[in-house]
Amino acid sequence: MIDIANLDELIGMALREDIGDGDHSTLACIPPTAQGKAKMVAKKEGILCGVEVGERVFHLVDSSLEVTLLKKDGDPLHVGDIVMTVKGHAGSILTAERTALNYMQRLSGIATQTHRMVEMIAGLHTQLLDTRKTTPNMRLLEKYAVKCGGGTNHRIGLYDMIMLKDNHVDFAGGIEQAIDRTRDYLSKNGKNLKIEIEVRNLDELERVMNHGGVDRIMLDNFDVPTLREAVKRIGGRYETEASGGITDMTLRDYAETGVDFISVGALTHHIKSLDLSLVSD
Repeated sequence: MIDIANLDELIGMALREDIGDGDHSTLACIPPTAQGKAKMVAKKEGILCGVEVGERVFHLVDSSLEVTLLKKDGDPLHVGDIVMTVKGHAGSILTAERTALNYMQRLSGIATQTHRMVEMIAGLHTQLLDTRKTTPNMRLLEKYAVKCGGGTNHRIGLYDMIMLKDNHVDFAGGIEQAIDRTRDYLSKNGKNLKIEIEVRNLDELERVMNHGGVDRIMLDNFDVPTLREAVKRIGGRYETEASGGITDMTLRDYAETGVDFISVGALTHHIKSLDLSLVSD
């Protein structure tokens, strides 16, 4: 989970975006002394994520609100389950409601989608990875949601792993040049980062294997028979990752090739939020 200082900054930006110079709907009709109680209820089945984020939203709006968490991140949800209750100033509850729900619905949607896809490859060797295709400023939360759903985080950003994509290779002048320059860079700068390189066909795979110097090979947009052949040729000498065009319908077929990882950008950039609702109690 993102650390509390950064989380507060993120939530603060979201609240300022929503509230502006005031929640005039609430200010107009809710007396400042009015008290209330509300409960957050699941309207769809799924995997919960973001309860502490939601709790933090309510407390940043009004630190006197009493928030009781009845479920924890990673819990399965059924229709009608109560996730949390909130008690205190009615106006504060109303002002915080949408921002809390926005975070929790999106994160729970990611966790739910991830869990569903992880279940599709249950019993196989392959791990399901996320990507950097995340919402700006939401990456750490969205990757946390992937973990809540049973998935595995790939690199967090550009700084914690080397990924030599096709454009890196092309601009560097070729596979060998890209690898050699990368290894030289890491040595000169005293960095110990894993190196992954993308290949687009079996010919490029052979060039990488003949040259060496990497930790993982990404097999991009390979069909299932070609991926199976690639994994066989690699024979465990390098970690293997499949990526590109893999859908629910083909996920298990790809995993059955024996590839170590499958990365799916849709885990974080093409999801449906899980339906949660805050209702007066």
